Amino acid sequence: MAVVVVVAVSGCASLRRWWHNGWKVGPEYCPPEAPVAETWLDRNAPSLRTAEPDLWQWWTQLGDPVLDQLVQRVREQNIPLQIAAWRIAEARALRGIAAGNLFPQKQQALAAYSRNRASENAYPFNIFLDAFPFPLYYNNWIAGFDMAWELDLWGKVRRGIEAADASWQASIVDYNALLVSMQAEVAAAYVQLRTLQERLALARKHVELQQETLRLARDRFAAGVVSEIDVRQASAELAVLESAIPTLEEARRKVENALCFLLGSPPGSLRELLEQPAPPPTPPPELVVGIPADLLRRRPDVQKAEWLARAQCARIGVAEADFYPQLAITGAISVQAEEFANLFDGIHGVAGSIGPAFQWKILHYGRLKNAVRAQEARLQQALYNYQNAVLAANREAEDAIVAYLREQQRMRSLQQAVHEAERALQLGLKLYQAGVIDYQRVLDALRAVVAQQDALADSRGKVVLNLIAVYKALGGGWENAHSEESVPESSPSQESERLWPEPVAPQTETEPAPAPVPLARAKAS
Repeated sequence: MAVVVVVAVSGCASLRRWWHNGWKVGPEYCPPEAPVAETWLDRNAPSLRTAEPDLWQWWTQLGDPVLDQLVQRVREQNIPLQIAAWRIAEARALRGIAAGNLFPQKQQALAAYSRNRASENAYPFNIFLDAFPFPLYYNNWIAGFDMAWELDLWGKVRRGIEAADASWQASIVDYNALLVSMQAEVAAAYVQLRTLQERLALARKHVELQQETLRLARDRFAAGVVSEIDVRQASAELAVLESAIPTLEEARRKVENALCFLLGSPPGSLRELLEQPAPPPTPPPELVVGIPADLLRRRPDVQKAEWLARAQCARIGVAEADFYPQLAITGAISVQAEEFANLFDGIHGVAGSIGPAFQWKILHYGRLKNAVRAQEARLQQALYNYQNAVLAANREAEDAIVAYLREQQRMRSLQQAVHEAERALQLGLKLYQAGVIDYQRVLDALRAVVAQQDALADSRGKVVLNLIAVYKALGGGWENAHSEESVPESSPSQESERLWPEPVAPQTETEPAPAPVPLARAKAS
């Protein structure tokens, strides 16, 4: 009867959509289009390849065992990652709550006891009390159970489960996005540390070189060949070079502290591992980047935006279900006796009821319609957010690729500049010692060597940093999450020791949600 009334009010079109969507009101999720480029702008670069990239443990391509160890430790020890993992546990629990609404929503057991006293002056006791003595005190024991089950005729509960499923998947890919970011941050901090160590070694070498130049100037001044100004200039330049060392040492310590923080360790805990200086890792000769469309399936932040849009689409169905009547089955049973021992003896004190309950929000004064409109507006926001995430991912990858390629060009130019500057300094020292040129020419050559060598060391580090940025922009590094391990059901307070959940693969326990696909637009089917 309820369906007949709804058909008469809503029309056959609504019924067809309800039937077509698996007996659920609201729109079915449809993948919207993704505004992604077909090819990379620098696809013709000699060191760039568009084959399928192997981003599983991309950091191992740098060939640095210490870096491999640090990345593995950040997966196990990083505090924000542990927080994100427990968000997965929270989302999974909320999904379980949503699934539980498919079953009877209300179950209640009740029990009561009362001892009553009848009044001697009340009718009929005041008439027959002398002839027929009635007990003035009597007991009343009651036990019962009632329940209510709202039937999911319009798919409100099932749409809620769809939304909870999608939110669960969003929490998983959010963990993956954070994992990609943390691994890249650790790798970048490590490269910065090695670069600073190299620059610090160069700074000390420059100080030693200037000390030799100062001795040469003093010897020539003592011999009366040059004036005291050469000695003063050499001493001033030595002080300038020495002043660069504390600045580099400060930067090195800060980067080391940042690494400790990323690994969830106190400052100084990595000193033994990182104390021995080493050059920055060497990048591979070729960079394999695939095609831009790969970003849609690989970037966790893009996947998250899609899952959030999917969840919001399901919430429209939850809101639309309030337009239609709600049908529930209610039932109750109870037993009553004067003595507790007789409470469950026989059926004389048994009472029960079962039947349907009908409710329809007819006079809602626009509240339900505007609730649906609000959910639809949120869906449009989610869809635009997805498109923005795709564009941002494409831009980030393009920026990282061009930075990597151009920094390689800069590094090659600096290598040539260092070679020429070192040769000029060697010639200048010989000519100065021979008295052919003054000390200012030597000083200029020395400053050029110092500047170009430091710039080259910094550029070597930037090449690797930009390579890390490329790998991060491509969304690599989360594929090796342990899919067979699940987030623990219990919380740390329920266990004898703290449990840290491992990442889980994006799939549900009972009804797996569809894998993310390139999106277009959600609409009613």
